[in-house]
Amino acid sequence: MQHLNKDKQHRGFGLKMLLLWTTMLALLAGCAQNGGNTAAPPPAEQTPTEQTAAPASTDAERTIKHAMGEEVVSGTPQRVVTLFQGATDSALALGVKPVGAVESWIEQPWYNYIREQMDGVVDLGSENQPNLEEIAALKPDIIIASKTRHEEIYSQLEAIAPTVMTEEVHIWKDSLALTAAALNKLEEEKAFLQRWDSEVADFKEQMGDKLKLEAGIVDFRADHARIVYTGFSALVLDELGIARPAKQQGEDWGVKLVSKENIPQMDADIIFDQTSTSRDDGRLDLRKDWTQHPLWSNIKAVKNNRVYEVDTAIWNNGSGPLAAEGMLEDLKEIYGLNK
Repeated sequence: MQHLNKDKQHRGFGLKMLLLWTTMLALLAGCAQNGGNTAAPPPAEQTPTEQTAAPASTDAERTIKHAMGEEVVSGTPQRVVTLFQGATDSALALGVKPVGAVESWIEQPWYNYIREQMDGVVDLGSENQPNLEEIAALKPDIIIASKTRHEEIYSQLEAIAPTVMTEEVHIWKDSLALTAAALNKLEEEKAFLQRWDSEVADFKEQMGDKLKLEAGIVDFRADHARIVYTGFSALVLDELGIARPAKQQGEDWGVKLVSKENIPQMDADIIFDQTSTSRDDGRLDLRKDWTQHPLWSNIKAVKNNRVYEVDTAIWNNGSGPLAAEGMLEDLKEIYGLNK
């Protein structure tokens, strides 16, 4: 922390010296133009304030508002650290490979859908408890984190490098916007969103009346089943215009079902099952038990063979723009739009 304070003092001293030197040059210029009359004021266009005003460029300082306050960032950071999955996904979507990132929740160290782009990236450990020593050793220009995960270590991160935080980890457009602002990649963000909006419009047009089919999202865990109301996958489905059962919507993340008697609450025209299949913790046994129950057979989606197992890394864990595009491609295949 001491070296950062010295850097700030040094930058402040350098700015003062720059202002003083500019003033002296302006005075000398005035003297030359007025026959050596040192009492003559410098011309208005030579005032120190105007001389030192930062030009409009990619190197100019900008103030970024984020979940923990404001951060002043200069230029285009080259050494980027991402501390939640959506930030890593967003950086890659903007054409930036982090020097370090927290490992994925499954398929460690990196999700399969982004693995090819992560060669050489340093694994910083768990998203809930990233390795601060490793982060410091990377000497990052900027750190992108989330208040949900990292509020308690914000001051420690800020002591290492300028740090910006999202409020949540699953709202992918917020993650993309903050990452783009931090990395000076607003044009790349704009291009991505234009492409995304075009893809969404095309999807809706092709879907037509299929959008009216009510889709539910379920997720089996080791000791309960979940119906998902909000979250990354729900956000994407909503933006795509896919209808959701009225009883499976709300401001809460969703609901836990602890008894098979609650299976009828899962009823929907289509069910997307985002259960993680790579965890050996009993969740697959619970899913097998529940889906063999007679109540499961009475659900509309089951009767019509419209239950789809989807990739949880893309549908749940990734929570970024690349994952959103992955979801869209899955949905095109599920609804037969790629034929």
